[in-house]
Amino acid sequence: MGKKKEQKEKKEKPLDKWTVKELREEALTIPEIQGVHGMNKDELLTVIKKARGIVEADTGKKVQSLREIKQKVVQLRIARDEERGEGASRLRLTILRKRIARMKRKTRRAG
Repeated sequence: MGKKKEQKEKKEKPLDKWTVKELREEALTIPEIQGVHGMNKDELLTVIKKARGIVEADTGKKVQSLREIKQKVVQLRIARDEERGEGASRLRLTILRKRIARMKRKTRRAG
């Protein structure tokens, strides 16, 4: 009896109110979704809504995931190291250093 009641309550709640555990269980039932256990709540919500065809209203503000920001930091560090090896100007290296610092600050806010 308890299992049916739990499933009924889960279906009535909006997706945003589900726990990560419930979202993972739901995502595992959808064959198109892979890497469920490595995702956080925001990523799970996004892929489940996409799989179900639920369209969210665009807020107009672009939100980057933590993984995207960290990938950008890695790319900037590679660019900085390449330009340092080529003998880039001090100004250019300072610009890259500040961009890296700004992106790292975003990771602290996002996490």
